[in-house]
Amino acid sequence: MKYVELNISVEDALQAEILTALLSDYPFEAFADEESQLKAYIQQECFDECREEVEQLLASQQVDFQVADVEQQNWNAEWESGFEPVDVEGEHPIRIRAPHHIPAEGDVIDVVIAPRMSFGTGHHATTALMSQTIASTGVEGLRGLDMGCGTGVLAIVALKCGAEQMVAVDIDDWACDSCRDSIALSGVADRVDVRCGSIEQVVAGEQFDFILANINRNILISMMPSFSALLPTDGLLLMSGFLREDVPFIEASAMEQGFTVENIIEREGWMVVVCKKM
Repeated sequence: MKYVELNISVEDALQAEILTALLSDYPFEAFADEESQLKAYIQQECFDECREEVEQLLASQQVDFQVADVEQQNWNAEWESGFEPVDVEGEHPIRIRAPHHIPAEGDVIDVVIAPRMSFGTGHHATTALMSQTIASTGVEGLRGLDMGCGTGVLAIVALKCGAEQMVAVDIDDWACDSCRDSIALSGVADRVDVRCGSIEQVVAGEQFDFILANINRNILISMMPSFSALLPTDGLLLMSGFLREDVPFIEASAMEQGFTVENIIEREGWMVVVCKKM
C-alpha cells in the first residue's frame, strides 16, 4: 500500500494546527509538525480522489507545499522510532507511550499505544486535553463510546480511569487495527468492542453513559442527533477536534439536540466542550 507525504511550509505552530484541522476533513491518516514544516500522510488512492480540492485548500491558505511518495512500511518504522512518550499533567497524571518506553513511576495512568499511522498519539493538543478531561470527569463504572477512536487512546484512558466498557469506532481500517493493538498492549482488550465504520456501526437503541468524540466541527455537528439518541438523561458528551472560533457552532448544534454545555476548556487554541443530555 503506497502513501503520499505532503510537506507544507508553515510560519508557526498555530498555522500548523489550523492546517491540520482543515486537512482533517480529508482522509489524511497522520500529521507531524516539524519546526517550519507540517507533514501530512494519506493513502495514494485517497489522495488521487481529493488532490484537486486539497491543492485548492492549500493555495487558499497561501502556503507552499510539495508532494512525495513514501512506502508505508519504511515510513512507519521511522515514525515509531522517533515517537516520544507524552506526559499529560493534571490531578490524575497520564503517560501515553509506545511499548518500548519505560512506564512512568508513581501514581500515573499508563497508556500503551501502537500508533502505526493513526491519529491519537497524545502529541496533538486535543488528544492530551481530552485525556485530561476524561480523567477529571469521573467515568467509574460507566459504559462509553469513543467515536473516531484512532489509536484508541481515549478509550484506554477512560478504562484506566474506571470505565466499565468501551465501544471504539473508526471509519479507517488501519486505525481499527491500531486500536486493537493498543488495547491489547494496555491490557484492556476484554473491555473494548472495536467496530470499523461510522456512526451506523452503533446499533439503534444502544445506550451509553458517555461519548468521546475528537473529530472535527462538521462531522461532530452531523453526528449530534445520533449522539443525543445514544445518551440517556444526564449522559455526558465530550467533544474536541475544533478551534475556538468553532465553539458557537458546536454549542448551537448541541443545544438544538437537547444538551446543555457544562464546561469549555482551551489549550493552544484547541477546545474541549463538555455537554450533558437534558
